[in-house]
Order: sequence, then C-alpha cells, then structure tokens
Amino acid sequence: MKTNLIKGLLAGTAMAFGANAAAADGHGEITVGYFLEWPMPFQFAKVKGTYDEALGVKVNWVSFDTGTAMSAAMASGDVQISVSQGIPPFVVAASAGQDLQVLDVAVSYADNDNCVVSSGLEIDAASASELAGKKVAVPLGTAAHYGFLKQMEHFNVDVASLEVVDMAPADGAAALAQGQVDMSCGWGGALRRMLEHGNVLLSGAEKTELGILVFDATTAPSGFVAENGELVAKFLEVTADANAMWAAGEMGDEMLEVIAKDAGMDADATAETLAGFVFPTIEEQLSDAWLGGNAATFMKGVAEVFVASGSIPGALDSYEGNVNAGPLAAAGAM
Repeated sequence: MKTNLIKGLLAGTAMAFGANAAAADGHGEITVGYFLEWPMPFQFAKVKGTYDEALGVKVNWVSFDTGTAMSAAMASGDVQISVSQGIPPFVVAASAGQDLQVLDVAVSYADNDNCVVSSGLEIDAASASELAGKKVAVPLGTAAHYGFLKQMEHFNVDVASLEVVDMAPADGAAALAQGQVDMSCGWGGALRRMLEHGNVLLSGAEKTELGILVFDATTAPSGFVAENGELVAKFLEVTADANAMWAAGEMGDEMLEVIAKDAGMDADATAETLAGFVFPTIEEQLSDAWLGGNAATFMKGVAEVFVASGSIPGALDSYEGNVNAGPLAAAGAM
C-alpha cells in the first residue's frame, strides 16, 4: 500500500509542470482543488466568481476526499492549485520527490481533526493502552494520520499492535458507526459523525500543548508558481480578502449561508466547524511563527515521524525549499 502511495504521488510529475503552465497561459483557465464538508471563507469568493474576475481566467473547482489525492492530481497536471491541503500529505509528496510549494496558511485548527474511539470500548486517555490489538481506520498520509501516530506515541501504544486500515474519513465514520472498526480518524463532517459513536482521547488544546499542530496550506507545483507568479499572488489576495471579510463579521450571516451550501452542510454544522478554525492574516503568515521559519521546521518533524513509522522511505534534509512566501508577500502589497 505504501509503495503504491508513493508511486501514485510521483506519477506524472515529469509532465506536470508543462501541463500546469499551459492550463493557465494557453487555455485561459485553471483547476483548483478543495474539500467538501470543510467550510472556509474562500468559498464565498468562489461562489461569487471573485477569483475568476481577479485572475482574469476561468477557475474550475474540483473536490477531493484526501490531501494525498490532491498531490496526485497536481502531479498529473489535472489540478494547478490546492486549497487547504494538509501538511502531512504535502510532506509525503515532497519527500517522494514531487516539487510542490506551500504558498499560504489556509487554516489552523485542532479540534476539527482527531481520532475517535468507539463508545462501546469505554477507552479514554487513562486506559489508552487497551487499544492494543484493536482495528483503526486512518486516512494514510494525511493530517489525521500524523495526529494518530503522535497520539499513539504519547500513550505508548505500539502502532504495530494495531490493525490499521487505510480509509477516507467518510468511510471511516461509517465503519465506526457499523462497528467494523474500533477507532477512526478524520476531520470535518466525518469527524462530527464519528463523535456520535465515540469519544476522543485528547482535546484540541491538549494536542496543541503536546506539539501536535494541525494546519492546512494552499499548495501548488513550483513550476506553475514560477510561470504564473502574478496569478498566484492574486489568488492568495482574494483568499485573504475573504478571510478578512469573515473576521470582520459584518457579512457573517450572508457568508455563512453561501459557504454552508457550497460545502454541502447545514448552517449550524458550518458555524460549529468555522468556530474551531483560525485564519491567520497575511502579516501573521509571513512571521517566523509560520512561513517565516516554523512551517519548514514543522514539516521536517512530520517527515521524521512518517519515516520512523515506515510510512515513507526517507525525508528531505530540509523543507525550506518547499515553502514559497513570495506570492503571499506580493498579495499583501496589492
């Protein structure tokens, strides 16, 4: 499975750059990946056509179930930009040799990504050792996978003692509800459904205190960014403006209605999810805490965890080359 994952991430990399550049410059349109049931302010601009107007090209949108699928789509040239790709799947792709770049911090969150233990087991933080031998649904190579590994490390639970099954969050939620797995990991709407049938071992605040950070980024192939710098900067500017509009709150109700519909969720669930999201400003993102230094360091830590678990064969010496704050800085100056 791991070998196939790496092969899938690498597939098409050689021709991706040419395809990406042609998509923007030759055909007047680009394709952007995003997640359903993952509501964010950018979706208001998406629905209103703001991106098309600002970029001067037609923006096609395609939804994905996992960040690993986003990486594969960018490698093949089918997708030029991905919004809110998890850092772990990004690191998996970059470590495998795919030339991707983090362009901004799309969202920071902690309570919207977690693992849920079946309520029938009555296992909590104090009895986590009882997970040994249990069956766990985990979307491999994602933020949820990284969080799962770090939590098991914290509780001294040997991952080798578990039966780990690769499942997208929605499938994992269904499996947990049907009693097919003992624990399931995921995010967004799938996580909320999981919580109807179980409990978490650590809260978001507890995970953060332990250094289990959870954030997503807007990402793209470096070749596409190099050939379309101004377009990328404008894309990031529209996203930042939508975030600022949401933070201001003056159009909260109107934005919530549009975002909820586009995310395939009801208004209450959307509001609940957004309440757990933090959207850093451009200035904050450019600081040392994020793209100015810590992001690359964090990615190195994620890679080392995956290497230790056998999920990837090796890590890069540094991930500084996979962070490109240039377009975001340009967006802030627009």
